[in-house]
Amino acid sequence: MPRRVFPWILAALAFSVQAQAPTVLAAASLKEALDEVASFYPTKPVIAYGASSTLARQIENGAPADVFISADRDWVDYLERRGLVAPGSRRNLLGNELVLVAPAESRVQLRLARGAPVAAALGAKRVALANPDAVPAGKYAKAAFTTLGIWPSVEHKVAAADNVRAALALVARGEAPLGVVYRSDAMAEPNVRVVDTFPAGSYPPIVYSAVILKRSATPAAAALVDELASPRAMVTFRRFGFRAP
Repeated sequence: MPRRVFPWILAALAFSVQAQAPTVLAAASLKEALDEVASFYPTKPVIAYGASSTLARQIENGAPADVFISADRDWVDYLERRGLVAPGSRRNLLGNELVLVAPAESRVQLRLARGAPVAAALGAKRVALANPDAVPAGKYAKAAFTTLGIWPSVEHKVAAADNVRAALALVARGEAPLGVVYRSDAMAEPNVRVVDTFPAGSYPPIVYSAVILKRSATPAAAALVDELASPRAMVTFRRFGFRAP
């Protein structure tokens, strides 16, 4: 097993083998919603969360798992090109929205239109984003800022985080005056408020895709993905700020 495989993934595998439960690697933004949906499932899965980019590379390097849920389609494509996805197992589960957030006590007001003065609102500080070169939430944020003509003024004022929840935490702690996260993240954190929602069409559609990994030997994995795509699960996902893909 490559040394780069995270210890928590190995621990998850050990537990999963004992319990005959599927092991899931999932985008960090799914945490609260997926934990609740998973509680419906008879054999509770073992779930590890992180940036989709990091998890995909861990899978490529041999990380043991049955199901991967990415916050975009690109990282699923990445694994499919490497022959690591069970053919025909791909399901588009969820959608989301991109929002600009500020600390709850902040009084900043911005309307996200073309040329919006985001850089001026930041002053000497930085905007918190997930890594815009790799992590889905960061890539969506960069695309939205670019479409609105804002990116050139903020690209040197980015506090790049490992994943979207890390970016959210920077804003919640007041370390960044603004951040870009999913609506579901903003709903999960009481210490931030939504300043505005990015216009529809300013970034590619946000699609969370689930796949069964080719190396999976856990029969329950397919039933779990069916549960995640069920109407019952969608009721819960909607309550946490997600939408149909």
